[in-house]
Amino acid sequence: MAGFHVENFGCRAARADGEAVSSRLRAEGLFELTLPEADVVILNTCSVTAEADRDARAFVRKTRRLNPEAKIVVTGCYAQRAPDEIAALDGVSAVVGNSHKGMVPEIVHGLLREEDAQANAALISPSDLLLSPSSAQVWADDRFAHSYIEGAQVVPGLQTRPNLKIQEGCGNRCTFCIIPTTRGASRSLSRAKVLDQVRGFVAADGKELVISGINLGRWGRDLSEGYSLAGLVREILTETGLPRLRLSSIEPMDWTPELIGLMREFGAGRLARHAHLPLQSGSDAVLRRMHRRYRPWHYEQKVAALVDAAGQELAVGADVMVGFPGETDAEFRETSDMIARLPFTYLHLFPFSPRPGTRGWELHRESPVASQAVSERMATLRDLAAEKGRRFRAGLIGCTLPAITLHTAAEVAARGRTSLLTDNYLPVEMSGVEPANRLVRIKLTGIDEAILQRTDL
Repeated sequence: MAGFHVENFGCRAARADGEAVSSRLRAEGLFELTLPEADVVILNTCSVTAEADRDARAFVRKTRRLNPEAKIVVTGCYAQRAPDEIAALDGVSAVVGNSHKGMVPEIVHGLLREEDAQANAALISPSDLLLSPSSAQVWADDRFAHSYIEGAQVVPGLQTRPNLKIQEGCGNRCTFCIIPTTRGASRSLSRAKVLDQVRGFVAADGKELVISGINLGRWGRDLSEGYSLAGLVREILTETGLPRLRLSSIEPMDWTPELIGLMREFGAGRLARHAHLPLQSGSDAVLRRMHRRYRPWHYEQKVAALVDAAGQELAVGADVMVGFPGETDAEFRETSDMIARLPFTYLHLFPFSPRPGTRGWELHRESPVASQAVSERMATLRDLAAEKGRRFRAGLIGCTLPAITLHTAAEVAARGRTSLLTDNYLPVEMSGVEPANRLVRIKLTGIDEAILQRTDL
């Protein structure tokens, strides 16, 4: 029987797409194999930075080197943004933009049957198959009519804590961001389907489920008046037996009083004490140039309200962009000073990367920030984030926290230890070997930097 390999790049929502593709293909009788063994390799790309594009191209070359006979299917944001660029890469058989990502399993089956291009085109409407100067087939348009992947039931498996993506697309139009182009407008999975997935996950003995989206806080706004993420979370926690729910990244303005109130009501129990609020900059002037929909004081108010609701053990994370066009030393100091003030436990740091087709591309041409300044500012924030993380962890020594056991790496199990993740997002090891997917309570006794460095959450 033929086999496939999915390689995921990018955000948690993108990984959820990859997991959905994998679940569909497994349910349809294909085997999931390693990269050198697979008949079809599916590369689920990101395009948020130029580096992400380079990583995708490098992986195509790696696939050709390790498995020259494999069919290569490239999907995701890079495939949507620049399909012809990818189609020109040696060895790529099909390029499937996010607009057609829901058809990836069907396209894979067509490739495995080794049908010619005309037979493959018959799988879908001929208008959806775009002509390319290369031999690769290309599916991509701006309608996003085939974008949502209806995956099989989410269950605990290789991912102890799987993602359930309940929202797709974004309409915020930040000046630096290509996502409205690569993902389309905001669209929500129906309330009924979300609840069915949660109940199915519980029936499969799932313990922790992560709900995610491209702009998660906007879930429900396209469905019906009165639908909100806070209402959905309350339904999950009151109408299903899900032991623990974790919320993925939510924009600051979408942390409503109702959603924050759920942290107070269910935190430290069935709702993980973990809030990720993209910051990008602590400078009001930079945020305005970015077209972000909040000001620094709004952000600080949201963080304060979350800590008040969930307590000092709350994990608070943020995305921060360094070197946005025109960022001065003074504006950067506003960002570093704000980070120093707030109780962050980790940061995702990114240098600004101009994306073709965005206003940021033109701003970069007009007012680029010197690469040396960007490197120095990144180093400053890395040091600051590391110190804040150490301080947070040190303050928890002696505390007892809820956690879930993960799939433990062989070298860790050989030392008689088990890997876990606490509800407030700390990677932990404990003595004894335990199976994955168990909820436990642990007492923290010390800090091991190596655990944090090698754990991919």
